[in-house]
Amino acid sequence: MNLQMYSEVIAAVAVLFYLTAILSAVEAIMRVRTAQGAIAWAISLLTVPYIALPCYWIFGRTKFEGYLEQKQEIERQTRQLLQRTHNALDDYLLDYPNDLPLYNSLYNLSRTPATRGNHVELLINGQATFDSILGGLETARRYILIEFYIIRDDDLGARFTRILSQKAQSGVKVFLLYDEIGSRNFHRTRMCKQLRQTGVRVAAFNTTQGHRNRFQLNFRNHRKIVVVDGEQAWVGGHNIGDEYLGLSKRHGFWRDTHLRLRGPAVLGTELAFATDWRWATRSPLDIQLRLESRPCGDANVLVFASDPASTMEEAGLMFHQVIVEARHRIWIASPYFVPDRGIISALQLAALRGVDVRLIIPDQPDGPVVGMANWAFTRELLPAGVKVYRYQGGFMHQKVLLMDNTVAGVGTANFDNRSFRLNFEITLLVHNAEFCDQVQTMLEEDINHSRRVTPQEIADKPPWFPLGMGIARLFAPIL
Repeated sequence: MNLQMYSEVIAAVAVLFYLTAILSAVEAIMRVRTAQGAIAWAISLLTVPYIALPCYWIFGRTKFEGYLEQKQEIERQTRQLLQRTHNALDDYLLDYPNDLPLYNSLYNLSRTPATRGNHVELLINGQATFDSILGGLETARRYILIEFYIIRDDDLGARFTRILSQKAQSGVKVFLLYDEIGSRNFHRTRMCKQLRQTGVRVAAFNTTQGHRNRFQLNFRNHRKIVVVDGEQAWVGGHNIGDEYLGLSKRHGFWRDTHLRLRGPAVLGTELAFATDWRWATRSPLDIQLRLESRPCGDANVLVFASDPASTMEEAGLMFHQVIVEARHRIWIASPYFVPDRGIISALQLAALRGVDVRLIIPDQPDGPVVGMANWAFTRELLPAGVKVYRYQGGFMHQKVLLMDNTVAGVGTANFDNRSFRLNFEITLLVHNAEFCDQVQTMLEEDINHSRRVTPQEIADKPPWFPLGMGIARLFAPIL
């Protein structure tokens, strides 16, 4: 190739690159969910395309293409299931909007009915959680659905492998789903190989499936779901790994919360899993999902599954609605506190109208940028009267909320833009005074192991600290 031809090829590639950047900037303006994000991407793509274009195709999009069609098909099947089980389910459906106005708006978002007649059990920290889950797996007779963001091939993973393999070999249908970004090396592990060899059906969620998702690393399936025979389910913050038992040298004591559920609401967790399984494998679950309709408690439960394929930002709107509905208190515990402007305003207004607003976040966040963003948003909330506590008893990873003495939530959604817009999440919203009392006691104990942040503490930070907070805020949409 002579010099002139080489120059022409370089020029053609450069023109093509710039044209692609311009088209991507147009797409960003049309599709990115926030105005700030659209402006930032458009300016970057037009001024520094060689850097911005690869970043945009990997991190830029906030709409998960292709999943919505699969979800709509699952929801159609769900409606058929609800119709087939109408007589059994009817006694447990809440009467909208009379039972709880909050559930009325959230039902329109989640499209899963809230039910009464459920039993919920609060599981505090890893030992109680995994003892409960592993004990439940031992009772499986028909099928097991299990989905985690992170699965480690360690001692705890070996305990799961042993039980799941035994159950699969005994004829129980076992379906295991993992996120290939959170568990990026799982498919190479001995654990995964043994599970497959013993009959466990293992699948990665496969967020890169589909031609428009091929380069995306932005979307994660962050759900943690275990279901046994449609009779009991577990949802919460723990993944499968020794660190969740507090055995990590890096993190030390691991503070987390899970929930065990029995009753009609278990069906909602199964439907969330079924949607994910259909996307991952392009095939439905070959089991009969059926309603466990026996009364086993007095808790009303709404299973709130959210995803980035929906028209609206479901998780963010759920948190916003809970904050707006609060009349006496709203307590939130989250390891990642990087919310959007609407949530910050809602928290400020709640505190200004006299609501007891408390946030519990880790004193040692998982990463310096997240830590600086925490400080930036804390600085905005303190003047309104929001109480911010930094947990010092170890690494706090729980995702818990408490509204008045009315509703408590336990799930997988963090209080950040990633959970609001980019992740697949699930939260159980429980309407039960006794359960709310248990959550209150638990959070009060966490506050006893925390220190309250004061405006003076922020004022005493080094001179460079405000700049660090400002830079961290710029990355808030993707943290």
